[in-house]
Amino acid sequence: MTKYKIRALGTNLLIYLVLSIGALIMIIPFIWMFSTAFKTFQETLAIPIQWLPSSLQLDNFREVLDRLNFTRFYINSIIVTVSITVMQALVCTMAAYGFARIKFPGRDILFMLLLSMLMVPPQMTLLPSFLLLNNFGWIDTYQALIIPRLFSAFGTFFLRQFFLSIPAELEEAAIIDGTSRWGIYWRIFLPLSKTALAAFAVFTVLWAWNDLMWPLIMTRRESMRVLSVGISTLVGQHGTRNNWLMAASMLATAPMIILFTVLQKQFIAGITITGMKA
Repeated sequence: MTKYKIRALGTNLLIYLVLSIGALIMIIPFIWMFSTAFKTFQETLAIPIQWLPSSLQLDNFREVLDRLNFTRFYINSIIVTVSITVMQALVCTMAAYGFARIKFPGRDILFMLLLSMLMVPPQMTLLPSFLLLNNFGWIDTYQALIIPRLFSAFGTFFLRQFFLSIPAELEEAAIIDGTSRWGIYWRIFLPLSKTALAAFAVFTVLWAWNDLMWPLIMTRRESMRVLSVGISTLVGQHGTRNNWLMAASMLATAPMIILFTVLQKQFIAGITITGMKA
């Protein structure tokens, strides 16, 4: 074996070692959640840490389902997540197409202003948004949970990067054939952007499903709570049953783990798309 091959083998082993350590660090919280969901409350407080339960406590899941209206929370989360994902995909693709393919005065300045929204902490707009929606009488409604989040600056940037990579010849040929701008967007760009849309949908679903702050502020009645808000009620002021909390978290996280497992290729593709032509 040559010196070059030995050096390359050592480099690859080092890379795999670093990646393995990183993967282990990332997966430990999930292992801890899964383990704690089946422990007794006393086992969650044990010192030193007891990693594995002495016996599987399925009663934790029964307690959670009895204490929380999980069916209603699931329905609310699904309605909000699906609505936000579908509408954001439509709105952001139209905005992205305009910024990527239509030349109009002030386009670049407007796009830079849009990107600047990514630097504004959401806490800064939280109070004005609440007061506005309260004046509309939208508190405790699906409108409050969905409509203010129908647009995404990140989604527009993300999809614009992909639209810029589509050959201009396709658009020029469509214009020569007399196709309108809407026809080019709907018949050419959307069908060609299935990979980007799938990746964007994965990002949006994960964000909308896990969001806590906005639904917590916009809902008061239990019937309007989403999963993240419902689970947060298990955290007590003077103590928390960690085994119940982890059991509820496991029930809420399972759909997202399955989704990521099925769509991991689109998720990875989404990371690379943002590095395309700017």
